[in-house]
Amino acid sequence: MGRSSSNYSRREFIKSSAATVLLSNIPSFSETYINTVQGRIKPSGLGKTLIHEHVLVDFIGADKISSDRWEHGQVIKKVLPYLIEIKERGFQSIVECTPAFLGRDVRLLQKLSELSGLQILTNTGYYGASDNKYLPQWAFTETAEQLSARWTSEFENGIEGTNVKPGFIKTGVNSGALSELHQKLIKAAALTHLKTGLTICSHTGPALPAAQEIEILQNAGVSPAAFVWVHANGSYEEMERIGKTGCWISLDGINDENIDKMAALLDHLKAKRLLNQVLISHDAGWYQPGEPDGGKFRGYTSISDKLIPALKQSGFTEKDINQLLITNPANAFAIKIRKH
Repeated sequence: MGRSSSNYSRREFIKSSAATVLLSNIPSFSETYINTVQGRIKPSGLGKTLIHEHVLVDFIGADKISSDRWEHGQVIKKVLPYLIEIKERGFQSIVECTPAFLGRDVRLLQKLSELSGLQILTNTGYYGASDNKYLPQWAFTETAEQLSARWTSEFENGIEGTNVKPGFIKTGVNSGALSELHQKLIKAAALTHLKTGLTICSHTGPALPAAQEIEILQNAGVSPAAFVWVHANGSYEEMERIGKTGCWISLDGINDENIDKMAALLDHLKAKRLLNQVLISHDAGWYQPGEPDGGKFRGYTSISDKLIPALKQSGFTEKDINQLLITNPANAFAIKIRKH
């Protein structure tokens, strides 16, 4: 107001608050982001994060599972206090790793996110571990390209008729040498990553299948930096060898009983300059449909209450702790295509 359009420069327009709001709504493909069940956030907004936990898991099998096997109100009553517990300890985000056909319920996760104040990530992908009990029938017959198209569609269009988009790819393999079927799952994950930039989290365990998965990804043109070695275990030498590929090493089975072991392993990985590739969590929870009151629930506090004090006692600095709980999760789950 008060100026003619001819005297109102383009630079002044760009600086105006109205223009700033308009421009901020246009996504920049050069910027990375993270998908939560409530929408996109910047990686810097993820905050203190537990990268592998579960809210609900149903082990009945892909051929029998149905969301009518649990009631949201009952699950929320059981789970919400545990989420509030970690929110009160300063955690801002949780990566919920339950895949499709094992109890993934994005509407439930949205409700829990709103009620707890935690940011929650969910996933796309299929889980082949446990001898394929949790794979839908078409996973056996479709090609890697067809499976990837299904997962990519969830990323582009939302999951199961919602606006919720996956924050990562979750798959799983058996602990031995990869079967042809499990090789196909990893190939599908690689193709999906190249289309979406979603990080690949694969239930793996030992070093042998991890090395084979990384080889498949590299052959498909995907960097190991896009791969999270879930349930990473093995000798210190195996951890170091696989870690040198550049993958993420996920120590996600932390509990009150293995604090000393995990602290020693983390100290070793720090000495080998691999701490910037390490992710930590509990693999805890979870409400189990069919069990009285959802079964026994294990909380998510061993890291904050037991492991962090142990690490500080062994010489870990606040910067080291923040690397594990803030910096590494933000880098690991930032959506960007990582080519080999």
